[in-house]
Amino acid sequence: MAISLKAPSLPVTRASAHFSNRFITSRATFSPVNIHRKLRTSIDDTNFSRRRVGFRARTIVQSVLETEKSTKTEKPESPVRMVALVGKGEVSPLKSTSWHEVMLHTARRLKWVDEGYEMLVFDDEILRSSDQRAMNLKQEMNQTDILVVVAVTNSESVKWIQTNSKNIKNVICFESSPELMNRLGGTDFRSGNKDNEATEVVKTVGDAWERRNSDDIRFCLLVIINAYVRPVPVLQNLRSKGFSTLGCMVKNCGPQILNCLLDPNCRKALQCLNKCSPVDQVCSYRCIASYESPYFEAFSLCVLQKHNCLELDAKIPDKPYVPPMTSFRGKELCHETAEDLFVGWLGDLDWSWRVAAGQNPAYDQFPCQYQLFYRGKGKSSFWYEPVFQVRTLEGNLVWRRRRYSVKRGKTPATFRLSVLDNGVVSNEFWTIVDVSDDLSWGLFHYNGAARVAGQSYTGAVLVTPDGSYPAEKERERLQSALEKCGIKEWELFAVDNCSCENPPLGIPEGSRLHSKIGITKEPDLVQGIEM
Repeated sequence: MAISLKAPSLPVTRASAHFSNRFITSRATFSPVNIHRKLRTSIDDTNFSRRRVGFRARTIVQSVLETEKSTKTEKPESPVRMVALVGKGEVSPLKSTSWHEVMLHTARRLKWVDEGYEMLVFDDEILRSSDQRAMNLKQEMNQTDILVVVAVTNSESVKWIQTNSKNIKNVICFESSPELMNRLGGTDFRSGNKDNEATEVVKTVGDAWERRNSDDIRFCLLVIINAYVRPVPVLQNLRSKGFSTLGCMVKNCGPQILNCLLDPNCRKALQCLNKCSPVDQVCSYRCIASYESPYFEAFSLCVLQKHNCLELDAKIPDKPYVPPMTSFRGKELCHETAEDLFVGWLGDLDWSWRVAAGQNPAYDQFPCQYQLFYRGKGKSSFWYEPVFQVRTLEGNLVWRRRRYSVKRGKTPATFRLSVLDNGVVSNEFWTIVDVSDDLSWGLFHYNGAARVAGQSYTGAVLVTPDGSYPAEKERERLQSALEKCGIKEWELFAVDNCSCENPPLGIPEGSRLHSKIGITKEPDLVQGIEM
């Protein structure tokens, strides 16, 4: 999990930067920008703004996208209508998956945020036809709120879009012909545009698009919806509270603030975080991983967990619903066996599982991820400790470790986890989606939230005994398990397990392992697993 911490300060006027009239993928074009209005102050020459701070490797994009609605409306809102036009046969950078498939999947995932978000996807070949399909598309465009153009460069298609999109208030173009112009709120957006809100939206969307993953593609659309169609409640949840936040911090957390600013690592963490985009969780988490300290933990524990100075709230998302596995090796799954599946190879190996790949675009990219699941000394106590590497901003590889309390869910193979992570409590709901009979691989899905950080998130990890990807013969079963999570295989990030010397493993003395199953052979001879 990662959270966003923004400390308020006095208002200033922000100078406009250089912008392109199109969303492109050059990092030099888009510098980080906060789409929320900020207050600034300075303490001991430290810029202590309400920028975001990440505490673990769950992404703020995930929190923004997956949080449940915090407000209720008295009457149903009208749907948000979108049309996506993609270049025929054009491939995306997501493992060379076609843009058409990526946008279709995005349309389905938008429904997890709000059932009223509707996006129809077409390739531009339809634009050059004269049959009923083209007429139907024109009719759809007459009532759409947002037109999304992706990888369209054909000259005929470009002219068609220019002719038929004049009445659409919001047009966003990615990796398409420079002749196509973005339009936001009914106004064409050009380089040097003086509309600060539009400028910030463009930079935020461009920065997210550059990260090249399915969550951020969806986030781009949510930002546009929130700014120009209707409020997205999960984005409103992260709005600045201004002077009320500053008052809360000064009144309740003065010593923690001072101690943080006097500590070199804590101060460096705050300074580093101010340079990160508020939606760039990887950047913010690397700051924390590089300069993690007890003073920073005390700071966040006071400001967020104890006093909730940001006045935020988030719940564990209920979408997607992922059904748990119900049987193992031909027998109905019980709670004890499900726990044993988590314990996995621990006992025969020094770890339960190693992560081969994951879906969360921040956390699951970190190298050398080990999982330790074990039973405690108490009758019902169960613990999870992830161990993983982070490359710091100074170029060093450091190990990090967290400790979760694990409780059984109502249904076997479901669990509720809780962790105090750098001063903030995160609660998560885990599901064992599938584990092969020989324990050669498993798929675990999670939904989670850091309530006082106003963030929620989802993700999944593909685990194996040695961190290698499952054998080709397992592909059909693996894809079926991923489908239950609403995940495509091309969304997974491969974990770098090449240089993992001396991980800080080990579990407390007196811990207990398996209850129903036993491990009797090495991973390459896993047929020896006993029930």
